[in-house]
Amino acid sequence: MDLLYFAWVREAVGVGHESVDPPETVRTVTDLVAWLAARSPGHAAALADPARLRAAIDQRFVPLDAPLGDAREVALFPPVTGG
Repeated sequence: MDLLYFAWVREAVGVGHESVDPPETVRTVTDLVAWLAARSPGHAAALADPARLRAAIDQRFVPLDAPLGDAREVALFPPVTGG
């Protein structure tokens, strides 16, 4: 699975992209965020408050409780604001 990070999430994690192979117990975006938070201090900092995150699976916006299914790409980013 390819992961994409944007804005301050990318800055905290330290990379904009990584490929991972999460365990079978990771079934939702929320599960993925929790699993990723244990990978490094940067991941932990970026993902400490999931309520501050938005997600997309294969370029479609989804809620954090969305199942991953056969996702090839998951993007994590802060809420988008306009102005």
